Formats: sequence, C-alpha cells, structure tokens
Amino acid sequence: MSSSSASLPRHYYVWVDQSFIRDGGAGYEPAVWFGLHSHPGRAWGCHVMLESGAFYRGLPPHALAFSATPACTDWTLPQAQIWDCYGRDFALLVYDYLDGLRARVKSGETGEYLFTAVPQGDAFTHDPSQGKEFMFIRTTGDRLTIVPTNNLLFEERSFTVDQGWPRLKKSTEVWSCE
Repeated sequence: MSSSSASLPRHYYVWVDQSFIRDGGAGYEPAVWFGLHSHPGRAWGCHVMLESGAFYRGLPPHALAFSATPACTDWTLPQAQIWDCYGRDFALLVYDYLDGLRARVKSGETGEYLFTAVPQGDAFTHDPSQGKEFMFIRTTGDRLTIVPTNNLLFEERSFTVDQGWPRLKKSTEVWSCE
C-alpha cells in the first residue's frame, strides 16, 4: 500500500530535541517514533508520541536522536537527509537480509540499517537513472540519517570485502519481456 503517511515497519524509542516541540525547549525528551510522512520537495516528516500521550506530526529527521545524549547535538537537516522526498506515495519495508547490518555512508557516518522507504508513482522513480530507495540508518552517534541507495555500503562479514567506493554504472534501461 502506498500513501503520503504510513506506519513504520516497527516502532522506535527515540528522543526528541525539545527546541522542535516546545517554546523555549532545551534538551531531549523521550518519545516513540511510529510513523512517517512524505511531501514532494520536503524532508521526511516523523510522527511521534510523547510521554504525555501527545501526538506530534511531521518532525524533521534531525529532530530525533536514539539517546538522550547523542554524540552530535548540533545535527543538521543536510546531515540527516541528503535529498528531499520525490512525491507523496511510498512503501516502507525492512529487507530481511539487510536488517541490522552495519552501513557506511558516503558522508563518513557509520551505523545500522533500520528500514527502507520506496518512492512510488513519481517521475524520478519512473526514470531508471534516478529511481532510488531511501535507507534509514541509525548512526553510531545515535542520530538518524536517510540516504539514497547510491550513498551507502553495507558490511556483511561473511560476504563483503572493503574495496572502497565502487564505480557503478547508472541504470538507464527499462527491461521488459514483451
């Protein structure tokens, strides 16, 4: 099912930078991250429930941390997400093979794979050279980063060998059997 908002494949206990949710807020407060929103030309919107039971909709990804004391307290939106959303429709999934794998992001961050957002029905997705999925990664510094598939490498110790960043050919063809 595709939609502009969706439930995450699983919920995450996170901490929200209070400057995003409270007047004069400072520090972090606990929350449960359970949903995601997509709007063309904007950052992903994260839906959380606060300890008070309040539902807060559309937090930008740099407002979330996975601990009350993340390594980087001045995390910016460009660190949290490289590209804006393509369109409204998307599907969320966890690739079983990638679940929990260590990932290295082109920007230098490392972390753990959480889940994938697959854009659907937009012009970028229909173009093989532009169609990418968004990988959601929990960094080792307890921040969230969202990167397209061409901006990260996975480490699977029984298979992968560190060879640096490969120079891969862009997909340009649409394959059809009829």
